[in-house]
Amino acid sequence: MLKFSILGALQIRTVSGPAEISGDLQRTLVQTLLISEGQPVSGESLVEEMWGDAVPDRQANALQAHVSRLRRKLRGLEPGRADSRVTIHPSGYRLTVAEGELDADEFIRTVRQAEAASPDDAARTARLLGDALALWRGPVFGGFTAGTLCQLAGARYEEYRMRAMELRFDAELRLGRHAAVLAELAEAHTNHPLREHFCEQLMIALYCSGRQADALDVFRRMRRHLDDELGIQPSPALRQVESAILCHDPALAGDARSTLLQLA
Repeated sequence: MLKFSILGALQIRTVSGPAEISGDLQRTLVQTLLISEGQPVSGESLVEEMWGDAVPDRQANALQAHVSRLRRKLRGLEPGRADSRVTIHPSGYRLTVAEGELDADEFIRTVRQAEAASPDDAARTARLLGDALALWRGPVFGGFTAGTLCQLAGARYEEYRMRAMELRFDAELRLGRHAAVLAELAEAHTNHPLREHFCEQLMIALYCSGRQADALDVFRRMRRHLDDELGIQPSPALRQVESAILCHDPALAGDARSTLLQLA
């Protein structure tokens, strides 16, 4: 059994340790096959992803040579496996990855599970998402996104990471752990200044930590930033959090679970 990791630099782990995939073209080939979610990838798409505008002469032969090299590499990592992981289909090439073998698939599965969880299960949700976020070792593919397919996949996985962070912060705030997540929330808001939910969460955490003035200052800076960058006003949800802080809404000082359900 192999473990493939793309939430960070491409990595393949075997029972005896990590295995290296050498060469940019081989890395791009593996990455593109991994993000196809079990579906075949056409030869044309692989060629474009691997070589871009610098398509080699006899491109079909060049691609087949790289596919054969990858098949030999993977076969060497799993000498007891009966069939090849890389198979050829009428519609293209497919890399077989079983459940639990790709970190990105496991991560997305956990995020969807958290989205469907009950607010009353906040402790478990926070724990699951904390473990899932720990899978990230850096930017997707280590920043080596190659062509368009990998770039789009990287953006999609990054959006799931942002969603996982929001859900985890929601769960932590429901549990009353306002002070414990302040530093992480401040960093998330700084790194993603146009993502309003991080701002809402940071304002609630600051207010519930006894820092009303700081919470309102975060809102004022966010309002200016939205106006300067996008020419828009804060969302109704964000304005509602500001209003609740200004009028000392009892919900803010009470059960964090109720706070988020009513305001966020």
